[in-house]
Amino acid sequence: MDYKLWIDGQWVDSQGGKRMSVENPVNGAIIAEVVDASREDVDRAVQAAHRAFYDGRWSRLTPAERSMALWKLADLLDARKEEFARLESENTGKPYQLVSLGGDLPFSVDNLRFFAAAARDTHGYTSGEFMKGYTSIYRREPVGVVGQITPWNYPLMMAIWKIGPALAAGCTIVLKPAPGTPLTTLLLSELIAEAGIPAGVVNIVTGGNETGQALVEHPDVRLVSLTGSTNTGKKIMKTASDTLKRVHLELGGKAPFVVFDDVDPETVAGVAAFTSTVNTGQDCTAATRVYVAGSRANDAVEAIVEAMRAVKIGTPYEDGVQMGPLISGVQRERVQGFVERAKSSGAKILTGGAVPAAYDKGYFFEPTVIVDADQKAEIIQSEVFGPVLTISTFKSEEEAVAYANDVNYGLAASIWTRDIGRALRVSSQLEFGTVWINDHIPLTSETPHGGFKQSGFGKDLSAEAVSDYRITKHVMVKNA
Repeated sequence: MDYKLWIDGQWVDSQGGKRMSVENPVNGAIIAEVVDASREDVDRAVQAAHRAFYDGRWSRLTPAERSMALWKLADLLDARKEEFARLESENTGKPYQLVSLGGDLPFSVDNLRFFAAAARDTHGYTSGEFMKGYTSIYRREPVGVVGQITPWNYPLMMAIWKIGPALAAGCTIVLKPAPGTPLTTLLLSELIAEAGIPAGVVNIVTGGNETGQALVEHPDVRLVSLTGSTNTGKKIMKTASDTLKRVHLELGGKAPFVVFDDVDPETVAGVAAFTSTVNTGQDCTAATRVYVAGSRANDAVEAIVEAMRAVKIGTPYEDGVQMGPLISGVQRERVQGFVERAKSSGAKILTGGAVPAAYDKGYFFEPTVIVDADQKAEIIQSEVFGPVLTISTFKSEEEAVAYANDVNYGLAASIWTRDIGRALRVSSQLEFGTVWINDHIPLTSETPHGGFKQSGFGKDLSAEAVSDYRITKHVMVKNA
């Protein structure tokens, strides 16, 4: 199928004429052709968003009117969730049941409904007399045209996480999905129009690095929001500095999974296996580094290896499948390279580490457990973004905290203990935007998601996400 660009409420052809292929990672088959948008295409989209912002067709609507449109968008997505789930599975290789029932689609609908409610939140609109004879009013206004760039690991859900808060705040949008996974985002444009969101308020351009560069450089874009790698985030910050754009960055992660000696390792092994292989490990909050008290190390290693071997690999519609392929051949080579280098440096592969023999097509990779890696080794320090889990030991609470914090990332972490005092004490010391206690990976629409350190800044989800798309204005009135 051939797709066009969604600009100013209609499908339009590219002025550059370049196209890109989209493949199914299960078998490598080409399933669609999309536009590789030119700089001129991006300019058209930004100008449409610029007009839509300044004529007030969205920014000057009442919060109730914006809320109603977002709620209708949620209802439309809910009504077509099976169609979206199937397309998402085809484009990403995700297990269909995990997309349709287990997370992506139901959560995306819930996210939209939350942001519909958040559009009516009056928090932050304050006034007062701070100087005699004057009244001050603080207004939280939409920042303007925003450029949004989404990743390939959760294509639709990340688009919702971008579009929802920006629309709730009153902004207009140019969104660029990842080049390999744009299909559900393009389909979403149909629902945006049907929901009554005016033409030009949301524009979708597909393309690669040059398209993204044009969007970040455009002088009429006031804020750039990226979910992606830390290296990409750094490049965007540098480019955005030329026009002093705001940046909102949700970047990489290297989540520790800290197991103290008062927890039975067998009770957490299944969670460790699930949260390190969910979405084939292509999740910035995935468990990647298990740290277990030395006294329980042998039991933990044995239980986690067994749980990882039990993870069922397969194609999206196979019964009981828990893990699909990696997104591309390039990503599989990258993951394989991490594993091979770890092995060469002295670490031990206890299970996995190879392409499963049963799948000679597509980009499958076995769930992998690595032990005996040094804390400073690449496999511990760098984001692999695949189904790879390291297990290390610690001797004390202080050492556990030090190891957990000893990476450049700070997105998510978990603590496993029955001691509430220890749980609260350790959680306060961990340098991560989200810390789970006795669980790992659950998110809600009401709670903020975002990182510390080189995992970026700004929040997705929660009312804080809406605030990131607003700017504060002080209006001072001289009393009569």
